[in-house]
Amino acid sequence: MKNLNDNKNLTVIIVLYKEPFELINETLEKIKQFKIIIIDNDNNSEIKTKILKKFKIYKYILNNINNGFSAGYNQGIKLSNTLFTMVLGPDCLIDKDDIVILIEKLLLYENSIIVTPTSYDNKNELSYAGGPLPENADKDKVLELDGDTCVESALGACMLFRTQELKKKNLLFDENFFLYFSDDDLCRNIKLLNKSIIQIKNAKCIHQHGIIKIKNKFFKIYVREFNFNHDMLYYFYKNKSPKYFKLINEFKKKIPRYLIRIVVKFFLLQFKDVVKIYARLFAFYKFKNKYLN
Repeated sequence: MKNLNDNKNLTVIIVLYKEPFELINETLEKIKQFKIIIIDNDNNSEIKTKILKKFKIYKYILNNINNGFSAGYNQGIKLSNTLFTMVLGPDCLIDKDDIVILIEKLLLYENSIIVTPTSYDNKNELSYAGGPLPENADKDKVLELDGDTCVESALGACMLFRTQELKKKNLLFDENFFLYFSDDDLCRNIKLLNKSIIQIKNAKCIHQHGIIKIKNKFFKIYVREFNFNHDMLYYFYKNKSPKYFKLINEFKKKIPRYLIRIVVKFFLLQFKDVVKIYARLFAFYKFKNKYLN
């Protein structure tokens, strides 16, 4: 393959929801030579105008309804017509040279469907280098790599795929996951096909961990807590994990305690805790009504 550093071989998919332009701009600057698809789940025409004024975007879709990151990524994957596809969080920075390394490695490891870079935080400290699937989370995470490593689960904020392998095997993201665990679920499905997920030591990304503009801090806490608990329950339920039954029993036992804690925390003016507890309870209620009735 003559030139890996162009838009003929790679499509990058970014799903937006209320991220500030400054953050998106920084991400796009680093990948602007590749073909880019943007899915905006916030239907923000103002951000779209700013982005299109500065960057050449292959496809830009405004969604009237926010169906979550999984659905957004799937929209982009279906539109991708290049040899490789990357899903990239708007809060994730990766240089073109690191992307080229990922492509070279994906070509090298023929049994792999996904390769992913090693993730660092804003302070340039190692934050994630692959790890176990949630059902094996009592195992130690792989944080220090001697070299490229086959892992159970990879960073959903930056994954590089073989496009046709993904489509041919129908390995799309499960859209029942709204915000969390869809990357773990996809990796699990890939492992079931005896295919590999490779963590690449010498490819690096900076993950800035979800800087979004939700003005109401309590709603921001609620969104995170509700979706994490709901998606976690669905992940274990879907994959028939023994941990699912343990989680369900724990939730049921904790309901009276949670209700008491909400009242106590409210009178102590600890409203963040009230929101967190309420979000967990409501996540369990919604999950139960959807999947257990």
